[in-house]
Amino acid sequence: MKPLHLSLPLLALAAGSFSGLRATTHGDNLLGAGTVSRSLGGVGVAAAPGVTGAVVSNPATLGFLSAETLREAELSATFFQPRFTGRAGGREARSDTVYSIPTLGLAGTLGGMESPWRYGFAAYVVSGLGGDYRNSALDTNLAPTPFPLVATTRAELQVVEVAPSVSYLISPEWSAGLSLHLDHGSFNLGRGEQNGLGVGIQPGLVYRPDPRLSFGLTYVSPATVNYKNLFDFDNNGSPDGLKLESPPQVKLGAAYELVPGRLQIASELGWVNWGGAKGYRDFDWQDSWVVGSSVQWQAVPGKLVLRAGYTFGTSPVEARGNFNGAGVPGNTVNVQGKNIPTYYYEAFRIISFPAIAEHHLSLGLGWKLSETWTFNAGLTHAFKNTITEQGTNLLGAPTTLSSSLAEDSVEIGLTYRY
Repeated sequence: MKPLHLSLPLLALAAGSFSGLRATTHGDNLLGAGTVSRSLGGVGVAAAPGVTGAVVSNPATLGFLSAETLREAELSATFFQPRFTGRAGGREARSDTVYSIPTLGLAGTLGGMESPWRYGFAAYVVSGLGGDYRNSALDTNLAPTPFPLVATTRAELQVVEVAPSVSYLISPEWSAGLSLHLDHGSFNLGRGEQNGLGVGIQPGLVYRPDPRLSFGLTYVSPATVNYKNLFDFDNNGSPDGLKLESPPQVKLGAAYELVPGRLQIASELGWVNWGGAKGYRDFDWQDSWVVGSSVQWQAVPGKLVLRAGYTFGTSPVEARGNFNGAGVPGNTVNVQGKNIPTYYYEAFRIISFPAIAEHHLSLGLGWKLSETWTFNAGLTHAFKNTITEQGTNLLGAPTTLSSSLAEDSVEIGLTYRY
């Protein structure tokens, strides 16, 4: 079966497979995509972590994929459990739903193995976030209070991305690549799921002065999704829309084979412009720096690969002390033309949409079952982080808003060589 022929049913399957997916990592960007990529902490700007990771991390890395990898397709599933704890008005509630996230990817050549042109396809969840506090202590339908404690007891976002990609091997040392990002966003703030589409691009470069050493650089453009009739932000009885823009990103990295063909290390640095992205900047998100390192070891050459990765990204959500949440006329925050009461604006930032995970540790392995099939597995843990704000509630009384977040995921996948 030819690679391009195989890509069509895979992408058709992807279009109908992503439902109910909520994930966070740095902000609401997912940490890599697919089992191999996530096992390495999402690090892959300079050296491709599998075919899916090549498309997601830097399309220019397609140019240096081995002949064997250029005849592979990957299918992965991530079982993801974010564990939120929200606190408001002296009450505490938890959200710990498990979500399943499929990922598909493949790569190949355009014009034969001697051609400088390569292509890749991938379908994956690029970002997501969610907390569900329905039927909990924060749900005023169950625990009546003088006013609702949070703006909404449900906030779930997912963005599924399909990325056709191409690379060109300029010379034995240089590769350039480009991905087209076709995004489908789904956002639910308790009034039903709202959907929208966005488009972006990701160009990239890889410089490999030596077969053991490579450097990579990539840019991810913003893509705006317009969610109509999302939520009644200003409480006037009519649902309002929200434009949410995936943030511009710049990433650079390096990879080096300490032992040729056996042991590779890689590191990268990224900047995420949350503070300039529509929707996120409206809720006072700040720019983030993300650093990561990974190691990949052929423990049994040609049979067993061991992987590990660590990433740290500064939380884009920062606490603001002593906010005035009193419910008096004019005490509001303007969000895209709608005036949100200050208390609910802060409650939404801190409790309903708390993207505060920072430290991530990943482990994984790949086991070659046959000349055709390889089994991959991985674990990722985001260490617990907490954010707390002090201020006043709608009645002008002192109050505390707080959230904690930890995450765990299990990844399994198969690589098929055709």
